[in-house]
Amino acid sequence: MNQHSIFTEHPFIIGTFAVVILVMLLLDLGIFNKKSHVISNKEAITWSVIWISLSMLFSGLVYYLAGPTKFFEFQSAYWIEKALSVDNLFVFILVFKFFDVANQNKHKVLFWGIIGALFLRAIFIFSGAFLIELTYLNKLLSLVGIQGFIYDVNIIMTAFGLFLVYAGIKSWSAGGDDDDEDYNDTRGAKLIRRFFNVSDKYVGDKFFTIENGKKMATPLLVVVAVIEFTDLLFAVDSIPAIFAISNDPFILYTSNIFAILGLRALFFLLDNFIHLFGKLQYGLALILSFIGIKMVISPFYHIDSVYSLIVIGSVLSISVLASIMFPEPIEA
Repeated sequence: MNQHSIFTEHPFIIGTFAVVILVMLLLDLGIFNKKSHVISNKEAITWSVIWISLSMLFSGLVYYLAGPTKFFEFQSAYWIEKALSVDNLFVFILVFKFFDVANQNKHKVLFWGIIGALFLRAIFIFSGAFLIELTYLNKLLSLVGIQGFIYDVNIIMTAFGLFLVYAGIKSWSAGGDDDDEDYNDTRGAKLIRRFFNVSDKYVGDKFFTIENGKKMATPLLVVVAVIEFTDLLFAVDSIPAIFAISNDPFILYTSNIFAILGLRALFFLLDNFIHLFGKLQYGLALILSFIGIKMVISPFYHIDSVYSLIVIGSVLSISVLASIMFPEPIEA
């Protein structure tokens, strides 16, 4: 599974990625969303189209400079992360509902949550690539003088694969287990309350306020921490999954970041049309199990990235179509 990194062969791609992400974040924070406001469906659709278009243009640059293999790896990793992150967004909706966050403040919470994800995903992906490279069974056996096997099994990839199959089976039957979650009792909320006194009142979109001469955190900071820790937990599923596609950390990181940066706009669409995605849970469960099986059998049989992309796209399309044809009843 050893491959050359796209970074060492085509550093221009990484430079382009860095510039695009930095410019878009500055525009987002400093111009388009300088003031907190309610995100309309039109605005959410517009930003979704912008982010998906930028992602596809970047993948075109990857194709032009690095060839079709890297292109299909990027596309597969991008759509896997996009698909699995939808499940994350459903939990975000429950978190905002639990803490009664005003609609105009949701964008700011998601923005800072995603900024944190930029750094956490980098740590996960690059450390994961490093550990995977060290844990090929033949390499470990050679250290103690044992001749390697015909099939070069990777211990971490196999363990991740088995975990994803388990996660897919569990996700299929999970239902609405998160509906009754007490998000005040999660690690993110506890961490903020450990270091700060937290006010009982929101103060617009501010994370801190002054009460009786004392600086205090607002509940909005607690929400950011809960969102961040929630994303961290979901990364346990999504990061191993994309390693089934490629071991090039720069392909994985760039596709991952493009996917999650478009999630804020997608969140507001899901928030308004959540009843149209009731069957998506089953599609995501199948995708997790498929990726897990691919990881387990990869030393014996390689499934090309283009076929993985076809499977992922087909399962997603069918589950969304089934959701629209057989919608969940809208709660009163």
